[in-house]
Amino acid sequence: MRAVQYRKVGSAPEVVEVPMPEPGPGQVLLKVTAAGLCHSDLAVMGWPEEVFPYPLPLTLGHEGVGTVAALGRGVTGLAEGDAVAVYGPWGCGLCRKCAEGKENYCLRAAELGIMPPGLGSPGALAEFMVVDSPRHLVPLNGLDPAQAAPLTDAGLTPYHAILKSLPKLGPGSTAVVIGVGGLGHLAVQLLRALTPARVIALDVSQEKLELARTVGAHETLLSNAEASERVRELTGGVGAEAVLDFVGVEATLSVAAASVAVEGDVTIVGIGGGTLAVGFGGGLPFEVSACFPYWGSRTEFIDVVELARQGLVSSHVETFSLEEAPMAYERLHAGEINGRAVVLPHG
Repeated sequence: MRAVQYRKVGSAPEVVEVPMPEPGPGQVLLKVTAAGLCHSDLAVMGWPEEVFPYPLPLTLGHEGVGTVAALGRGVTGLAEGDAVAVYGPWGCGLCRKCAEGKENYCLRAAELGIMPPGLGSPGALAEFMVVDSPRHLVPLNGLDPAQAAPLTDAGLTPYHAILKSLPKLGPGSTAVVIGVGGLGHLAVQLLRALTPARVIALDVSQEKLELARTVGAHETLLSNAEASERVRELTGGVGAEAVLDFVGVEATLSVAAASVAVEGDVTIVGIGGGTLAVGFGGGLPFEVSACFPYWGSRTEFIDVVELARQGLVSSHVETFSLEEAPMAYERLHAGEINGRAVVLPHG
C-alpha cells in the first residue's frame, strides 16, 4: 500500500510503498478515508537527529478517519464498513488518568513505549492503518470524512483548552484567539457555540482574519505590536478573560501577556517554542493562570464530534491526494493553507 513517510532526519516526507498492515488481537484495521496535516508534523520533521525520539521510517498523520476494514481477534462492538474517527493520544487504558478518559495524560505511556499514530506509531497518511484498540474509535454518524479528520486534533485540542476557561467566559467577557489557522478557526467557532463571550481574533494574515470573520469572530486585529493595546481599548481597559495562543512564539506570548485581564487565563496551545514569564514582577496581571494543555480526553472528543454533527462547528479544509501530501506540507510550512489541509488517500 502507499504511505507518506518521514524516512530520514532532515529529509522531506516521501510517498512510498509499504507492506499492508494486519490487525493483531484486540486491534482494528481501518481503510483511511481522510487524514489531516498539522504543524506538529512540521515540528517533528524539524527536530535535529540528536533529540529525535521516534523510530524511522515513520508514517505520518495523527488526524485520521476511516472505515473498518478488518477486526483483530477478540474485538467486539464494531463491524466492517463502520465509519469512525481515531482518538489520537493513546494511553495504557489502565492508569488513573486513562480510567477518567484522559489518555492524553496517561501516566505510563512513556514507560510502556506507547506513542500516538503519526507521532511514533504508524499514522493515518496511508491507505490503511492499524488502531491499537476499539476504544480509540468514535462513530462518525454521517459526518463527511474530510470535515471530520481535523476534529481529532484541530477540534479536540481547542475544545479542551476552552473548557478550562468556561467559568470566566460569561456575559460581557472577552476571549482572544491568537492565530487563526487549523486550530484557531475551530477555536473561534467553539467559543461562539459554548460561550456568550465576545471573540477577538488575531493573525498576521488578512486572509486568515477574513476566515475568522466568516466563522464568527466579533473583531479581528492584525497580530502586531499594537494588538494588545487594541484589545485593551475594545475591553474598556480591562483586558480579556481568556487568551488562547495557537502560535506560541515569543511575540504572540508577549501579546497574550499584555492582553489578559486580572484573574484571566493565558492558554498556550501553539508549539512555537516561546516562553511566558509567570510570577510577581513577570509582567502578568494579578492571579492570571497560565497553562499548556495537550490534546483532550476521549469524552471531550465525543463532544466535539457531536458539536460538528449539530452543525455548530465545521472545518475549513483544502483537500489533497496522497501523492500531493509532500507538496501540501510545503504549503503548510509556507503559511499558504487557510484552515486545515486534509489528504484523501483513496480520493
